[in-house]
Amino acid sequence: MSFGQGGPFDGPGGSFSSTPDWDALAEESEARTRRKRWLWIGGGALAALAVAGIVAAAVISSGSDAPGGGPTAAPSSSGQAVPDDKPSFPDVSVPPPPNPHDYISDPRKDTAPLTPATLFPQKSMVVGEHSYPRTETAGTGDCTAGVQGALVSSLSHNGCKQLLRATYAKDGVAVTIGVAVFDSPAQATKVMNENRPNLMPLPGSGVPSGFCQGSKCQMTTNATGRYTYFTIAGHLDGTDVTSGDAAVRQISKDAGSYAFTRIAQRGKDQAAKAAEQQLKEAQRKAGQGS
Repeated sequence: MSFGQGGPFDGPGGSFSSTPDWDALAEESEARTRRKRWLWIGGGALAALAVAGIVAAAVISSGSDAPGGGPTAAPSSSGQAVPDDKPSFPDVSVPPPPNPHDYISDPRKDTAPLTPATLFPQKSMVVGEHSYPRTETAGTGDCTAGVQGALVSSLSHNGCKQLLRATYAKDGVAVTIGVAVFDSPAQATKVMNENRPNLMPLPGSGVPSGFCQGSKCQMTTNATGRYTYFTIAGHLDGTDVTSGDAAVRQISKDAGSYAFTRIAQRGKDQAAKAAEQQLKEAQRKAGQGS
């Protein structure tokens, strides 16, 4: 049998021989070796990078003492902690505020000027919704000159130092307030309890001289601190006050409230001034100690 030209098993792609090509096999083996070597080197590099990242993260974490916090301050070269930069201020010890009642109870503290102008400074007596124009004021060191009846001896025996009066009038009625000043609250209270008020009314500027003279008028008395205060209220036309006189009762009540308020305000003003001086003194001492 003839297969044409060429050796046995010739085909369209050329001849096929049963003997291996040793040179080609060697080249292929060397190529596989090189690929394995590069894969090993690349894997090692990636592992090294991963280790480096873990170490860096550990270093950063060790610089913070709280989650999300920044690095802590480095100690100073002396080994001591760095001092705080916040400014420090000396303590200012302020005594408790003075009690206003103490200032109207003790003549050694109650040293503010005391005259009709300082005790009754407003041109009108205003109490709530009621307002009464002031008509006259007066002050005297002779307390007996402004009172009558048994009150004369009571003021004298208990050491009254001063008597201040003011009169207010409106719509046919008027009231005179009298404030007697003593050295102690005990004297003021004793006068309040001993007698009927018997304050002399103070006329002037529309209030006639016969006001509450020879007619029935409403009188009150009270005390606070070293002050006793009196009121006498009535009709300007000289008619007697009766139990149904609402206008007289109202002006008498308002006058008593106003007298108390004015005396109490005197204590408040002096206590506030003393508190301000105490604060300034405490600040001055704190400044010297800083």
